Amino acid sequence: MKKTYKIEVDCANCANKMESAAARVSGVETVTVNFMTQKMIVSFRENEDPAAVMKEVVKACKKVESDCEIYL
Repeated sequence: MKKTYKIEVDCANCANKMESAAARVSGVETVTVNFMTQKMIVSFRENEDPAAVMKEVVKACKKVESDCEIYL
C-alpha cells in the first residue's frame, strides 16, 4: 500500500534526513520525501498497519529534524 502525506520541512537537507530516518522504520518498504512539493510518499510492507507505522515514522523524523511536520 502506498500513501502520500503533506509535510512541512525547511530545507532540502532536512528532507533528506527525514527520508533516511523514515526508511529505517519497521514496516516501511520505500519512502520518498520531496522538499519542492512538501510531500512524503510511503510504501508500506504487506500486512502492516499504516497508522501504526506512521506514528513511528513521525517519531523517527522528529529525532533528526525536530521542527518538521507530517500531516497524518
